Amino acid sequence: MPKLKTKSSAKKRFRMTATGRVRAGQIGKRHGMIKRTRKFIRNARGTTILGKSPTRIIKSYMPYAR
Repeated sequence: MPKLKTKSSAKKRFRMTATGRVRAGQIGKRHGMIKRTRKFIRNARGTTILGKSPTRIIKSYMPYAR
């Protein structure tokens, strides 16, 4: 069985937690901060845990990150 390739973009953007969930940066913070509310900016600090359907997709991109 040949080795599987890892998507380079996925390994730069996502990390796996110890329990197998996927951690990613918060969305919506690249530009346009003046139109965002203060509450949005405050709540979007740090990283977030992805949901079930995106987790399945990301895990297929990173076969050895389990």
